[in-house]
Amino acid sequence: MTIRVAPVGLSRLAAGDSACRAGAYIDDFQLTVDCLLTLICQNGNMTEQSLWMQQVAKDPGHSQWYVERFRTMEREGKDVVGEARFIDAMAARGSRILDAGCGAGRIAGYLAAVGHDVVGADVDPVLVAAAEKDHPGPRWLVNDLAELDLPACGIDEPFDIIVSAGNVMTFLAPSTRVTVLRRLRAHLSDDGRAVIGFGAGRDYPFDDFFYDAKSAGFEADVLLAAWDVRPFTADSEFLVAVLRPA
Repeated sequence: MTIRVAPVGLSRLAAGDSACRAGAYIDDFQLTVDCLLTLICQNGNMTEQSLWMQQVAKDPGHSQWYVERFRTMEREGKDVVGEARFIDAMAARGSRILDAGCGAGRIAGYLAAVGHDVVGADVDPVLVAAAEKDHPGPRWLVNDLAELDLPACGIDEPFDIIVSAGNVMTFLAPSTRVTVLRRLRAHLSDDGRAVIGFGAGRDYPFDDFFYDAKSAGFEADVLLAAWDVRPFTADSEFLVAVLRPA
């Protein structure tokens, strides 16, 4: 299996230049999955590989299976944008929104279609390629959230809302969870909000997440048990956390 990243030159790729992953305009330069995974080493510091990309390394067809799963659901008329409607209801028209861990683009695509200025970032080039094909409108980037640096990609303005749905937090390497939350905080405007949703039973207890979010500079605004605005309780099996900068 091969994947494509923007052709920026081997020296920059070897150095881990953020542009090599930020320009996911997935063009002519090809690398194997194993080669791409080595590029997460930047400036001599190794970032632990995400659990998602570990799964992809074991099963190279996993990403395409995921893409086709949601394409099938859409063709069957299933509701795949409930999270996006939630975010749209929070946002003033034309808000700057980052979909952190955008997957194949269902959320960011919807939000761009209803009038927001949207960036979608994901570590998996196969998912980003599908997002770019299926959902034109947002700016799509291949980027490890643990190393997120959008100003280096020419995106300087902070975001009004950052959304991370689809259990993204539970697919991170555990050692990078606080780092990712700090990177999200760094890209959020001072009066913005981050909205993070994931399920229980995925080796990331909600209390641990609350502690990590506080460590990263967030305070909880609203805690819900589902994207359809059910109240969160100690017995909830899902969490939607609306966070604000502390």
